[in-house]
Amino acid sequence: MLATLLAFLGACTLIAATPGPSTVLIIRNSIHSRRAGMMTVLGNETGVFLWGTVAAFGLTALLAASQLAYDVMRWVGAAVLVWFGVQALRAARRGTAAQFADRAAEEVTSWRAYRSGLLLNLANPKAGVFAISFLPQFVPASAPQLATTVAFAALWAVYEVGWYGVYVWFVGRLQGVLSRAGVRRRLEQVSGTVLVALGIRLAMEH
Repeated sequence: MLATLLAFLGACTLIAATPGPSTVLIIRNSIHSRRAGMMTVLGNETGVFLWGTVAAFGLTALLAASQLAYDVMRWVGAAVLVWFGVQALRAARRGTAAQFADRAAEEVTSWRAYRSGLLLNLANPKAGVFAISFLPQFVPASAPQLATTVAFAALWAVYEVGWYGVYVWFVGRLQGVLSRAGVRRRLEQVSGTVLVALGIRLAMEH
């Protein structure tokens, strides 16, 4: 079991280290505040745990097997990504130092940050399909399949909270530089463009 856990954590490290939409959103919200960044992380990892639990019950197999279900989820996920990207681009276009500070206080509340992380994760059908292909590989044949898979899903989520927490901490350390209006505007432009591009890519995938 120890060897299995080490292999699992190694795989989780590779997954977390691979940049994706969640990484972009976590960094973007962390620029506003560490609290917003951590709440985005918690929302994202709630999604990871839910996908893992659904995979444990075999329900994500339906998503993998049904082209229609996958396509519907794919278009929803693409719309969510594009929506987040457009929000970032709009913020960059109308932002000044004072406006950025006001929006950080008013718009990126803890609940809103948590909801954005959760929504972005749950709207990604690839996350569900990946969970059902990833988690069962590490469940020993002699172990209770359902309970062990859920436990691994929880471990996966907790591990990524720590991993992405480092991102939030690092962005917080650079807050003095990142709070400048010009830097903030450029980061909003970059994150918005990346999110829109990822949404378009997801929409065009088969």
